[in-house]
Amino acid sequence: MTAALKEILSGLQIAMEAEIFGHNFYKNTAQNTADPLGKETFTRMAEEELGHFHYLRTQYKSVMEKGNYDFSPPLSLAHQKHAGNPIFSNELRNRIKDSHLEISALSIGMKLELDAVNFYRRCARQAGSEEARKFYAELAEWEEDHYRAFEQQLDQLKDEYFQANNFFPF
Repeated sequence: MTAALKEILSGLQIAMEAEIFGHNFYKNTAQNTADPLGKETFTRMAEEELGHFHYLRTQYKSVMEKGNYDFSPPLSLAHQKHAGNPIFSNELRNRIKDSHLEISALSIGMKLELDAVNFYRRCARQAGSEEARKFYAELAEWEEDHYRAFEQQLDQLKDEYFQANNFFPF
């Protein structure tokens, strides 16, 4: 096996691990939030991450068996834009003081998604074919949408959350 193939496989393995970690994080968050819209949103995001994992696993198998990606099954996972849409319902504000899980989930989600965006962009830059570049760029775009959704929701809630919990500097 060539060094280039080993590098591709290593990148796909890292990406699969990240997608499974994201899936489990979002699934756990969906199970533990009391917010109905949060449950729905995080459940959908967990499914999207799992879809990414399965597609990456298909690519991994193709590279292992054939020495190259197989884009004949297109990356056409159902994807809803999250940025611009609230993650949590407005009712969350009624219990903002006790919304530690939800605020933490937004912060952790931002970190996970930003790491994924940067990783996929790096893979796109290093890709050996136009199809591979497009594939990784699309994954980066999807993860960036998740990042923006988390960022927007956190920006809307953090001042209220900090004030309710007396987290402001003295």
